[in-house]
Amino acid sequence: QVQLVESGGGLVQAGGSLRLSCAASGRTFSSYALGWFRQAPGKEREFVAAISKITSSTYYADSVKGRIFISRDNAKNTVYLQMNSLKPEDTAVYYCSAADSVGRLTIGSWGQGTRVTVSS
Repeated sequence: QVQLVESGGGLVQAGGSLRLSCAASGRTFSSYALGWFRQAPGKEREFVAAISKITSSTYYADSVKGRIFISRDNAKNTVYLQMNSLKPEDTAVYYCSAADSVGRLTIGSWGQGTRVTVSS
């Protein structure tokens, strides 16, 4: 079972950039599909981005397309979320997940989350 630890969150002004990281334990990192989800106060957790295993195909929520990018470094057992042109609506706790496939990320393993606050 994979263990996930998110980092890189913080306070940033609108229009700024931030890069989140999620480090995984073990030697089987390349066999997992990976994703990022977020949860704002009073709202349900929502999908942000995902990246598949083998082919590293990427998928994004419509609200973040063109601004937020997911990538993975299998040698470092790390998945990243590069966030640009941040908006106050991006304020949330961000979580990474791992599963056998992109379609199963919502029921896979989760990290503890890292908080992102975007000021006006």
